[in-house]
Amino acid sequence: MKQIAIIGPTASGKSDLAINIAKKTDAYILSIDSLSIYKEIDIVAAKPSKEELRAVKHFGIDTIYPNEHFSVEIFIKLYQEVVQRCQEDNKNLIIVGGTSFYLKSLLDGLSILPNITQEVEIKVQKRLQDLTKVYEDLKQKDPSYMQKIAANDRYRIEKALLIYEASGLTPTQWFLKNPPKPIITDLPIFNIDVERALLRERIKKRTQQMYAMGLIDEVCYLEQKYTRAPNSMKAIGIVEVLDFLDAKIDKDEMLQLITTHTAQLAKRQQTFNKTQFKDITHAPLQDLKELIPKHF
Repeated sequence: MKQIAIIGPTASGKSDLAINIAKKTDAYILSIDSLSIYKEIDIVAAKPSKEELRAVKHFGIDTIYPNEHFSVEIFIKLYQEVVQRCQEDNKNLIIVGGTSFYLKSLLDGLSILPNITQEVEIKVQKRLQDLTKVYEDLKQKDPSYMQKIAANDRYRIEKALLIYEASGLTPTQWFLKNPPKPIITDLPIFNIDVERALLRERIKKRTQQMYAMGLIDEVCYLEQKYTRAPNSMKAIGIVEVLDFLDAKIDKDEMLQLITTHTAQLAKRQQTFNKTQFKDITHAPLQDLKELIPKHF
């Protein structure tokens, strides 16, 4: 089994390129996109079409519901399951998407966690009934670790408390003693280089397409079913529509803001991709169409 990664800013043509190469190289696709992971967030996530998803087997798309938690740990477990499936089916793997942070987590790895017994689990759940007190206690014991965690972030506070109760060490102490190990050691990475003006035009066009496809109806449905509370409901394309529904902005402002915020995201993605990976090939889309298949 061979595997490669294709990254690039939003609207740069990653999905089409990955599908095209997957067909030529007998590969499955693993999406690293922070929105495509969610079921029912279709238009906002600009997911591949149903036909494209049928043409090539995809993983990491429509995996969890918008009100469910997703994390790097869950992504790494998903990656390991996909690799096993590729080996069983004798397929190659193309990792593709705009959330390059997940790709970096595969290259950097994660620290192992201490053994968490049922006794520790019960103790932690009891203590979490007073989340504020737990947060303040942990903040006193490990201020540098806890300053990165919000006071209402139950998932990460629980994880920190589990580490402390199971090991007797603060999270900072635990991670110093148990440094991360890479999950992947050899992975060709290809980044799509695209001019900012062209990208901005593509983003604007895609925003108009999203609107025509029923963007507002999708966000109304999501809000009605899941409320505005889940993290997924704070995504670009959703918050602007919610402001439109609240009559804070008109339709044209809504579309303009989605375009602007998406372009800002694309700029951050480009910076991340250029600074966070050592062995990486930067090239325009057309060049990568010729270059990538040679790696299989």
